[in-house]
Amino acid sequence: MGESMMIIREYASEMEAIVAQKVLEANNIPCVLIRDNAGGMLPVLHMLYPVRLAVRPGDADLARELLDTDVDQDGADIDPGTESPE
Repeated sequence: MGESMMIIREYASEMEAIVAQKVLEANNIPCVLIRDNAGGMLPVLHMLYPVRLAVRPGDADLARELLDTDVDQDGADIDPGTESPE
């Protein structure tokens, strides 16, 4: 039997959802996107039914933390308590 998953985010844009999925996968967190768009035939349905990102319950806190972390253009983490260099 498969492992249970929990939804941690919803996205109106499929592209945003895919980027979030790739961030988690790059950090070795298994995840799935759940789409209600008639098998891709009606992408406009994302306006009514957002794309949902799901992870294992044990990975949820770390996944949220990773998705909430700001990254600058060079790929280095930004500390929210510091000012950006000019």
